[in-house]
Amino acid sequence: MDTTQLLKGVLDVAVLAVVEEEDGYGYDVVRRLRTAGIEAIGDASVYGTLRRLYSAGALTSYVVPSDEGPHRKYYGINAHGRTLLKEQRAEWHEFADVMARLLQGGTDR
Repeated sequence: MDTTQLLKGVLDVAVLAVVEEEDGYGYDVVRRLRTAGIEAIGDASVYGTLRRLYSAGALTSYVVPSDEGPHRKYYGINAHGRTLLKEQRAEWHEFADVMARLLQGGTDR
């Protein structure tokens, strides 16, 4: 199975879930997703998702100066993002339940 196709559909909710736990900058979010088991994720995909979620009003951002390199742009979840995350979690659980039934050989609802 090509997991990259699956990731495209769930990357928003995965990023929102990671940022809900703790604010993070781009590579930090990538690292946390990989640590959680989403190893096939590309840096550019996560950076693009963060920018898109920010533009959609689901995330806030702020810059933290760094003495050891460039400043880091951190992202945090806001009320709109929490609402989106709640909705997407419910959709995911419903979809996962359907898939579990299908894969176990039961198509009856």
